Amino acid sequence: MSNKLNWIDEELQNLKESGLYNKIRTLSSPQGAWLVVDGKKVLNFCSNNYLGLANHPRLIQAAKDAMSDFGVGPGAVRTIAGTLDLHLELEKRIAKFKRVEDAITFQSGFTANLGTIPALVGKGDAIFSDELNHASIIDGCRLSRADIIRYDHADPNSLEKVIKENEGKYRRGLVVTDGVFSMDGDFPPLDKITEIAEKHELIMMVDDAHGEGVLGEGGRGIVDHFGLHGRVDVEVGTFSKAFGVMGGVVAGNPRIIEWLRQRGRPFLFSSAVTIPDVAATIAAINVLEESTELVDRLWKNAEIFKREMGKLGFDTGKSMTPITPVMLGEAKLAREFSRMLYDQGVFAMALGFPTVPEGKARIRVMISAAHSEADIEQTLSAFTKVGKALGVI
Repeated sequence: MSNKLNWIDEELQNLKESGLYNKIRTLSSPQGAWLVVDGKKVLNFCSNNYLGLANHPRLIQAAKDAMSDFGVGPGAVRTIAGTLDLHLELEKRIAKFKRVEDAITFQSGFTANLGTIPALVGKGDAIFSDELNHASIIDGCRLSRADIIRYDHADPNSLEKVIKENEGKYRRGLVVTDGVFSMDGDFPPLDKITEIAEKHELIMMVDDAHGEGVLGEGGRGIVDHFGLHGRVDVEVGTFSKAFGVMGGVVAGNPRIIEWLRQRGRPFLFSSAVTIPDVAATIAAINVLEESTELVDRLWKNAEIFKREMGKLGFDTGKSMTPITPVMLGEAKLAREFSRMLYDQGVFAMALGFPTVPEGKARIRVMISAAHSEADIEQTLSAFTKVGKALGVI
C-alpha cells in the first residue's frame, strides 16, 4: 500500500490531540429553535437562522409553487439558458429592499466574494483588507493577484496609515470589510471607513452576510444602519442566514453590477441559483417588508441573553449584535463545554483555531427570533451548570 497519504493520518491525529478536530453532527429535523441532533432533541444555538425563516410556511409554499411552475434546477449558467424571469424578479426586489440601484445573484455568499473581488482588481492593484475578514474575502483577494494590505481590525486610523504608506504603488485600489464579523459579533465604523475610501478614491466594498436581516431598518443591513446608500460601491450578501434560504447577492453601483454580469466567473461558469431558493428568498423579502416584528424579537432575545450572561460572570467579548461569543480561551475547554451543554439539551458548538485565533476559543451562541423566553431561560440554566462544573464562573 502506498504511503503517500500517511501525512493526512498524522495531521488528523494532531487535530484530535490538540482538541481541534471537528466532529460533524447530523440533524434530522428542520431548522428552528429546537433541533434533533444525532438523535437527541436539543435547543438550537448554532444556526445562522436569525429570523427563524428557514422553516417558515410562506417560504416553503413559495418554493413549492415555483417548482410546480418552473421545475427544480435552472439547467444552465445565467448567460446561456439559466436566467428565468424569477431570477430577474429577485434581483429587482433585493435591490429595492437594500435601497440600491441594481443587484446580481450568485450561488452563495462565498462565490459572490470569489466572483466580485477578482473582477474589480488584479495584478498591479491593491486591496486594503480588515485583518479579521471572512475566509471568502481572503480567498477572493488571493485569486485576484492584487497586493493584499491588511489594516488593524475595524480601525480607520490604521486604514488611513496603510493607504498613505502605499500611495503611488498601485493602479486601482479596493477597501473591503465584513459588515458584521461572525466570530466576535462586532461591526466596524463603516461611516469612517467609507470616508477614507472616498478621500483616496478607492472602491468601497462590504460583505454584509451577517448584517442583512439584523442591522438597519427592518434588517436592510449595515449600509442602511449608517445611512451610506450610494456611497458604498459593493454590498455582498447571502440568502443563507437571516433569509433562511441559499444563494448570494452583490448589490450597489449599477456599473459594477453590469461588469459582474460580464466578468463574474461564478456567474458565468456555474449554474444559476435554484428555483426553490429564488422563490423562497422573494417570499422572505415580502415577510421583512411587511413588518419589523422578527428583527425586533431577535434583538430582544439577544439583549436578554447577554444581560443575564453578564450577571452570571461570563465573558461575551465585544459583541454588538445577536452573535454572542462566550470566551473560554483553550480549545479543549471549549469543546468540553460544548459537549456538556449538549448533555444538558443545548446545542452550541465550540470554535477554535483556525476559525478563531489560538487562545481565543469560544462557544459561539447564535440567537434567533425563533427562540422563546423559556428557551433563553433554559439555556441560561444550562450555561450556569456547565460553567460552574468547569470552573469558568
